[in-house]
Amino acid sequence: MQRSVGFMGLGLMGGPMASRLVEAGWGVAGWNRSRPALDSLEAAGGRAVAETADLASLPVLAVMLPDLPQIEAAFEPIFARWALEAPQQGTLVVVFSSVSPVDVRAFGERVAQASRGAASVVDAPVSGGQRGAIRGTLSIMVGAEPAQAEALAGLFAPLASTVVRLGPRGSGSLAKACNQLVVGATAAALAEAAVLAETAGLDVGQLFAVLGGGLAGSRVLDQLGPRIVARDYTVTGPARFMAKDLRFVEAAAHDGGARLPLAAAALDIYTRLNEAGLGGEDLAVVHEYTRRASGMTDRETATP
Repeated sequence: MQRSVGFMGLGLMGGPMASRLVEAGWGVAGWNRSRPALDSLEAAGGRAVAETADLASLPVLAVMLPDLPQIEAAFEPIFARWALEAPQQGTLVVVFSSVSPVDVRAFGERVAQASRGAASVVDAPVSGGQRGAIRGTLSIMVGAEPAQAEALAGLFAPLASTVVRLGPRGSGSLAKACNQLVVGATAAALAEAAVLAETAGLDVGQLFAVLGGGLAGSRVLDQLGPRIVARDYTVTGPARFMAKDLRFVEAAAHDGGARLPLAAAALDIYTRLNEAGLGGEDLAVVHEYTRRASGMTDRETATP
């Protein structure tokens, strides 16, 4: 495959991912709604484009936008360009975003129709946060045919330490839904553990240190624990997206006939967190939400 990619969405995750591809020798043309991210891409050695249609002829189109409505809007100009000139045969659209497993299959059908069969969609959602995007240590969950996954190995290599093909299109997004269930529920459990410790006068930092050395240790604890202790909710991954991802879990459970009470409880927590106006901060802000729900003082006046 030609080492040339169009990258749409250069935010907290997409920007570092595109930069890593540039460093690995890929020709990266990027599109983003805001200019500063494009300036950063150009500073790294990539090329900025003004319209997504300018990416239509590239052999790989990668997307890291919030959800499928934004992805579909970004592809409308590409579809219009394809109506005039079909893309090269075998073009791959790689959806790195966390999207609905059901809806990404429908998007794949639309891409195939718009490209007259020349392009196909692979869903490849990622886990590992901004730190993983910067370091190239993401975990990529791939929904693709075997030949497609093999063709994209060179694209994934600079981005991830773990790449697993789980099945056909939609499988990666289902795996990401499972990932978000574990992450979201664990983050909420850590927040509740911290609040419980605080009400008893325990030092939360010491608590998390001892939990990290036992069976309760996890990467979620490693990453969110220090932020919870410091009450530092500087965004590395907005908490608001967790409710969206857990709705995908709920829909997949409904389709499969599974009963997931923990997922339902987590969805309720993050929905209420968004309603409380905290969704724009880091996932660790579930601690602040839990404090408020428990009647404790807010972050500015609380005593550590």
